[in-house]
Amino acid sequence: MKTKTFTTAGALHPILFFAFMYIVVLLFSIFICSSLFYSCKSSSERVAKKSAPAQKQTMPVQVSTAVVLR
Repeated sequence: MKTKTFTTAGALHPILFFAFMYIVVLLFSIFICSSLFYSCKSSSERVAKKSAPAQKQTMPVQVSTAVVLR
């Protein structure tokens, strides 16, 4: 009778999974913390300059109407 053997990759599967998840969570936490840092650090004056609408140039408007014949 043959004994069951486990492959190295199969035995390391839980360790590799948790190492991969640790790296993913670490990258997400860096992204989230940096975005929170920059949002708290920004001044309201800079935000007002960015969010102010650009001046629109007024151009003549063409209006076309449809003619319905009976």
